[in-house]
Amino acid sequence: MSTPVSIGVSSCLLGERVRYDGGLKRNSYICDELNRIFRLIPVCPEVGCGLPVPREAMRLEGDPADPRLMTINGRIDLTARMQAFCEAKVEGLGPERLCGFIFKRNSPSCGMWLVGVYNDDVPIGSGSGLFAAAVARRFPLLPVEEEGRLDDPLIREGFIERVLGYSRRKDSQVG
Repeated sequence: MSTPVSIGVSSCLLGERVRYDGGLKRNSYICDELNRIFRLIPVCPEVGCGLPVPREAMRLEGDPADPRLMTINGRIDLTARMQAFCEAKVEGLGPERLCGFIFKRNSPSCGMWLVGVYNDDVPIGSGSGLFAAAVARRFPLLPVEEEGRLDDPLIREGFIERVLGYSRRKDSQVG
């Protein structure tokens, strides 16, 4: 029996209580359907870097090309802490042989695209969450998607095909 193909998934999407407010964001398609096809590797950058649940809400601020991760009310800059976690975690994911990743949209750590970046309380642009950006830099060819886009059957099918194709390429390079 062969080893199942592994994909990373934002932990909150798997029903883990890791969100800033302690709430649930379980995605039934990922948990009930993709779990049958793939080995799901949960990652929560906020909890991984030592932040508690619940915790103060955060957002990206400053330059959209190089944003800072800031708590909204306390104005605590968590950028260095998160970047240190990201650097270590993406290297630690290498042995998992990931063939894809599903990120939580709009998250300042896990949002892949169009995450709001602010100056004061004014949105000035968009960027990627710090962890999602680190994964994309370390694994530039890795198929990635945000959970909300998987509601579209064509995008969902395309993602699964890209993951399986990536897996086949990796397997052929090993042998």
